[in-house]
Formats: sequence, C-alpha cells, structure tokens
Amino acid sequence: MKVSVYRKAHFNAAHRLHRKDWSDERNQATFGKCNNPSYHGHNYELIVKVKGEIDPETGFVIDLKVLKDIIEEKVIERFDHKNLNVDVEEFQDINPTAEYIAVVIWRILRQEIKEDLELSVTLYETPRNFVEYSGE
Repeated sequence: MKVSVYRKAHFNAAHRLHRKDWSDERNQATFGKCNNPSYHGHNYELIVKVKGEIDPETGFVIDLKVLKDIIEEKVIERFDHKNLNVDVEEFQDINPTAEYIAVVIWRILRQEIKEDLELSVTLYETPRNFVEYSGE
C-alpha cells in the first residue's frame, strides 16, 4: 500500500535567463524580459511529494517534520532571497530556468531521502507557470 505525502514551501529568488555563449541579440530574442541584465525575481512555490509504503510502526511514509526540516535546511536556506545566477553554485554553468531549478532541488533532496521512497518536485514560478521533475 503506497501513499503520497506532500510538503509545500516558499522562497523568493532573482535570476536572469542568459547564455554566456550566445550573443546579446540571441539571448534577448530567446528569453525576452527574462534576460534583463539587472535580473528579475519570482515568489516560488515548491511542492515536494514523497511516495512509499507506510511504516507499520510509525504510520508515516516519512515524518513530515523531518521532511520540512530537510527542505528548509537544504533548499530554502540555499535559495531564499538569493540571486540564483550569482549566489547558487549549481547555476554558475547552467541557466536557472524553472526546469533546471526543479532538477537541482530534486537532486539536493534525493540525497537526503531514503532511496526506497519516490520523490517528485513541483515548482511554481508563477501561479500559472510550473514544472515537475521526478528523476526521470
């Protein structure tokens, strides 16, 4: 009997969509306003899904307090009120699109959550734009 549990979190961060190996014209044509040299920010909403068997002793798939603490320590402290392009090591060489941000968050969390549990990350960049990554 597998059950999915979810934890929501929130962080604010700035970024610029820009490829160093492209001309300014190509970056502007591809990324538009998101290529602003002064960066721009989002109020990101993060949903972390963990799926697995219920532990017969605790009744938990994962202790949600433990999951909350992992998300806070490993993701929120690292990304909140940061310039992703400048302050976050993982984005020194990759464009911090919503897609890549979700993948980076998933990889960070995957190291902290038992391998027998399935993990999925949904990241809302805006209320209407969001991505999901589950390690596939």
